[in-house]
Amino acid sequence: MRSRGVPQLLLAALLAGCSTFGARTPGDKVDPWENWNRKVFHFNERLDENVLKPTATAYSNVVPRPVRSGIDNFLGNAADAWSGVNNFLQGKFAKGFEDVMRFGTNTVFGLGGFMDVATEMGLDHQYEDFGQTLGAWGFGPGAYVVWPLFGPSSVRESFALPLDRAVSPALVINDGAVKWEIATLQIVNTRANLLGASKVLDDIALDKYTFVRDAYLQRRRSLVYDGEEPPAKGGAAKPKGDDAAPGSEPPKAPAEPAQPGAPAPAEPNPPAK
Repeated sequence: MRSRGVPQLLLAALLAGCSTFGARTPGDKVDPWENWNRKVFHFNERLDENVLKPTATAYSNVVPRPVRSGIDNFLGNAADAWSGVNNFLQGKFAKGFEDVMRFGTNTVFGLGGFMDVATEMGLDHQYEDFGQTLGAWGFGPGAYVVWPLFGPSSVRESFALPLDRAVSPALVINDGAVKWEIATLQIVNTRANLLGASKVLDDIALDKYTFVRDAYLQRRRSLVYDGEEPPAKGGAAKPKGDDAAPGSEPPKAPAEPAQPGAPAPAEPNPPAK
């Protein structure tokens, strides 16, 4: 899906939020556009309740589970290729090559990606996107924003959104009608996979908007830093590339050799006689 139908007001809010396209300070407000975001959130909720959820439920009831699993694999195969690109951009070359191997294996031996042969071979998903790449490059999340249909995001993720959404099997298809059919299938199939989770969320969340916002921001932070804590402000950033040796310490400078005739250094605490 493309974002050409985004309302002008939200686009203006995004451009105004460019000043927050950096690391947050403790005094920054996470959700400065909460009033507008809540309106968009409720619009998305009504759209989901009246259109997406009934369609996804009917799709789940009609399409057999093995077929839906094949569609998941087919759509995920394109995501693996994009994940590989982003791993390379972040300097994580070993994971990037693993993504390339996943994509090639499932494309050649998995009937174009409908069968997930790579997982059985020990090649797991990496799930990297361009929003994570921007985070690895040092861009902070900025303010929280909710987009019509696309849902929760941030200023940083909004800049990455057009690229991340464009990468799908529809990207290599020239037929406009088929592009829309695949894009619609991707939305409905994704929503069908979330039917159980949305029911749990409806049951446990007192304020669904706040729950979704906090969960989204925490998850994106975890993805950007690979589950690690972000580096302290002013401290050296922890390297994310494959050259970083976990737990390694910088080598200590060798002690200067004693000069000829110089007295030996005294012990700090000479033993008692």
